[in-house]
Amino acid sequence: MTGRRVAVTGIGVLAPGALGVKNFWSLLSEGRTATRGITLFDPAPFRSRVAAEIDFDPAAHGLGPQDVRRMDRAAQFAVVAAREALEDSGLHDGALDPYRTGVTIGSAVGATMSLDEEYRVVSDGGRLELVDHTYASRHLYGAFVPSSFAAEVAWAVGAEGPASVVSTGCTSGLDSVGYACELIREGSADVMIAGATEAPISPITVACFDAIKATTPRNDEAAQASRPFDATRNGFVLGEGSAVFVLEELESARQRGAEIHAEIAGYGTRCNAFHMTGLRPDGAEMAEAIRVALDEARMTAEDIDYVNAHGSGTKQNDLHETAAVKRSLGEHAYRTPISSIKSMVGHSLGAIGSIEIAASVLAMKHDVVPPTANLHTPDPQCDLDYVPLVARDWGTDTVLTVGSGFGGFQSAMVLTGPERRTA
Repeated sequence: MTGRRVAVTGIGVLAPGALGVKNFWSLLSEGRTATRGITLFDPAPFRSRVAAEIDFDPAAHGLGPQDVRRMDRAAQFAVVAAREALEDSGLHDGALDPYRTGVTIGSAVGATMSLDEEYRVVSDGGRLELVDHTYASRHLYGAFVPSSFAAEVAWAVGAEGPASVVSTGCTSGLDSVGYACELIREGSADVMIAGATEAPISPITVACFDAIKATTPRNDEAAQASRPFDATRNGFVLGEGSAVFVLEELESARQRGAEIHAEIAGYGTRCNAFHMTGLRPDGAEMAEAIRVALDEARMTAEDIDYVNAHGSGTKQNDLHETAAVKRSLGEHAYRTPISSIKSMVGHSLGAIGSIEIAASVLAMKHDVVPPTANLHTPDPQCDLDYVPLVARDWGTDTVLTVGSGFGGFQSAMVLTGPERRTA
């Protein structure tokens, strides 16, 4: 390890109700929700019929008919977010060394929408038990291999260094950025285009979560359906979206005069090796990931100004996370504001970790903690400060953002303002 430090110099976001970083922060800081009834397909047969969708016009973002035909919706999101991040970073055409620039993209469920649509076609709407492959798209292979997401982003930005997709369930968006940081720190790359993308709002995904009753059936109150830490919560709201960052070696970014949005100071990840969907109530594994991230950042619990929670709105997750924060931050947990942006933009599975990193960076930039929307009746067992309903002005120089995923994945990242840490 070289000990090189990692800066965030570019941010791109596509989120429900908010295309672009500026609109994303407006939505969060105003506490607006983007959850609604599903429109991407007919949800009538399903138990949960609400989601957080993006009103996305590929042509308006420079994607032509051939791009749309070739790329899954999630890949389109990633390319558009990557372009915004690159523009924000000031690394324009010719400024990148292709061989020293890499890509890591996180995704939990890959090209779900393309696969769902292609199955509908080759099975003649489900009529054929033996599908007719002659009707399949010539781009179907790209949908089967999620690595196509990293390839599309690499082609879009001209990166010829390390390229990969990280798929660790709902922590993918944290883990892809964490992995990118390690590549910079060890000297394998100088610039990484890193983030995550997901477009899972399709019949097969909704059916899978219906089967285990993980998503909310609060269909008549779509805008208030996502209720993290609320006593009346009854499942998460499925979402979609993408956030992509330009990460650079800190000193190099300073030398070129780049605006440093934040520094990624520490990262940790663990697996509970316990249950595919279940969580131990004591939060030990998430607490351990937090400890590792703090140790890497050379910080203590008292340094944390804000916790950006996983806060999915399921009963077991919110209790598990509350326990983990108490276990890792001790008494400081009771003095630290915590909030879940999933209350506003839903749970976009593998993408949400990166979207939450973007929210954390913007919270530091504006010294504002975004609220937990729809938190009207606090669960007595979730007894920390979850910033209900309204954003809070709060001096925020260091943020802890955490994630939890099916399969037992638990990840944590510590982000600091550009001048927070000394060399």
